[in-house]
This record gives sequence, C-alpha cells and structure tokens, in this order.
Amino acid sequence: MNPKPAPNESLLDELEDTLAHGTVARRVETLRKVTDLFVDGAVDFADDQIALFDDVFECLIDHIETSARILLARRLAPLDCAPPRTLHRLADDDAIEVAGPVLSKSERLDEAALIRTAESKSQAHLLAISIRRVLSRAVTDILLRRGNDEVVHSTVSNPGADLSDRSFDTLLDRAALDENLAACLAMRPDLPRHLYLKLVAKASTTVRARLEAANPSLAPQVSSAVRTVTRRARSSAVALTSQTEIAHALVRSLHADGRLDDGLVVQFTEQRKFDEANAAVAAMANVPVAVAESIMIESRAEGVMILAKVAGLSWPAVESIILMRDGLAGAAPTDLVACKATYARLRRSTAQQVLRFHRVQDAATLMQA
Repeated sequence: MNPKPAPNESLLDELEDTLAHGTVARRVETLRKVTDLFVDGAVDFADDQIALFDDVFECLIDHIETSARILLARRLAPLDCAPPRTLHRLADDDAIEVAGPVLSKSERLDEAALIRTAESKSQAHLLAISIRRVLSRAVTDILLRRGNDEVVHSTVSNPGADLSDRSFDTLLDRAALDENLAACLAMRPDLPRHLYLKLVAKASTTVRARLEAANPSLAPQVSSAVRTVTRRARSSAVALTSQTEIAHALVRSLHADGRLDDGLVVQFTEQRKFDEANAAVAAMANVPVAVAESIMIESRAEGVMILAKVAGLSWPAVESIILMRDGLAGAAPTDLVACKATYARLRRSTAQQVLRFHRVQDAATLMQA
C-alpha cells in the first residue's frame, strides 16, 4: 500500500491566505478538511508527513475559536500517531473542554507534558489526567499532592495509577477523615499489607472518633459509615492476597517441621517480610494470624512485647520486630532501651492474660464491623 499524500506546500500557501484574509467560517472549514485528511490516512503516514500536519495544525490553532479546538482535540486524542506538538498545544489549553480529551485519552502525550500540566493547571485538568489508562508514579505523586478530594479519589480508584510508598502513607492519614477514600484505598490490590491493616484499624476507630466529635448530631450515621468502610475493606482482595497466603503457608510448614525459631523471625524482619514475620510470631504464640496482625499494627510497642513474650522470643528478636515496624510505618524510632527493660520485667503469665483479653476485644470489634 502506497502512503497517502500529506499536505503539500500549495496547501500551506492556501492556509496562509486563509489566515490572512479568510473569515472565521473559512478557517473552521479549512481545519475540518485538514483534520479529515489526517484522520483518514493517519495509519499510513510517515513521520515526516505527520510533522507536516503538525505545522498545519499549529498554524490554525491560534486562529480558531474554542469550539473548533474542542472538535480537533476530540478527533486527535484517540490516535496513536497524532501530531505531537499539536497534542501538547491542546493539552496545555486553559479550556478544559479542549485539554480534557487529550489529557485523559491520548497515549501519544508524553510524561513530561503530563507533569507540566499537573503542576500548573486547574483541578479540572488534574481530574482529566487522573482517569488515564496508565499513570506513572511521578504523575500520580503530583495529582495526590495538588489535587482536591475529587482528584485524589479518582486517582486512587484508577487501577492503572502507580502509587509510591510515600503516597500510600500520606493517603492513609487522609483516609482517617474520609471514609470514601478509605474504601477506595482498601480496594487497591497493590496496597501493602501492613498499611491495609492500619487502614482497617483507623477506619474503625480514628474515623469514627473524629467525625463524631465534629458532628455530634450525626453520630449514628458516622458509625454506620465506618462499619460500611470496614466491611468493604475486610472483604477486599487485598485482605488476603496470594502472596500473603503463600507466606502464611511457608510459615505453617516451618512450624510443623519444628524449624521456626528466633533466627528465622529476625531474618524475616530484617528483610521487611511483614507477612512472614507476623505469621511466625502468631504460630509461636499459638494465636490466630489476625490477632497477631492487629497487635503488630498498633502504634505502641507494648502489644508486640506481650505477643513476643507469649511466643517465647528473645530480646534481639523482639528488637528486630520493633525496628521493622518503625521502618514500615516511617515512624519516629521507638525507645529500645526502655522497651528492653520492660520486656525483661514482663512475666509470661501476665502476657498470656493480657493477650487473652486482647483476643476477646478483637473478636468483639469484628462482630461490630
């Protein structure tokens, strides 16, 4: 198949005459004809021909009304070989009706253009970007930093958005005040397990406390909303991923063979393998994994020490668990000297009694959710 002809020099001369002497209607009609010519033959055009169309479109964009630019953007946005400079001009348009189709659909638009727009344009522009099929981590970070609630919710709900660990941490704090965001986060299969567990804990305590304090008259509705979020989070795919199941199965096998000890716990924690470390401590303490998880995500280290004492772990293993928790949470370092002294004083019988109380309390919380 022979390539279809692209605009030639005579067409460029005609364009110059249209721009210099033509009416608005004539300019729009010229744009329509050029657009038809490009769309009809786009798949067959070579790079130099596409570059010539780029020149033609750029000549026209500055001299046509918004309505004509909207039509041009809608027709070019879905094309994989659309003229790149023209796309950049359209994406940078202050009118969201023009920029929106390109920002949300064009696979031809490069990351640099998306970053530039995300850093400088309106919330409507950010919202258009947030629904793209794929969002790089660099673009996602900007959307979450600059975006309003609607943009943040849209970005988090987009399975094609790549979220950084830093973004997840920030969103977790924001979700403490926003049950809809908490639900969106809980549905993401890439949400790290330890953050998922914190999210569930915050959705059942922090969200309720803060929202009830701000709106006492709406307390019943707030409690209902929190329970809904918690149920959605616990039924989410991230509640037990295939990787988590594999980790738990590995630990069960090691425990059954009598190979689970302090050394393996330290090895898991040093590698930041939260699932394996949690399951190991749970097995050694003879408690359900869910109970150990709820203790491991608590902000204070006392719960971890109680669980570890029941499991019969040495202080070096306990210290490694605390360090892993601090690292995963990005929290301020725990006072290890004070913790070591507390752990040495803690009796196993006392720890067992406290743990039994914790299991009863955790079961009651699950029933309420």
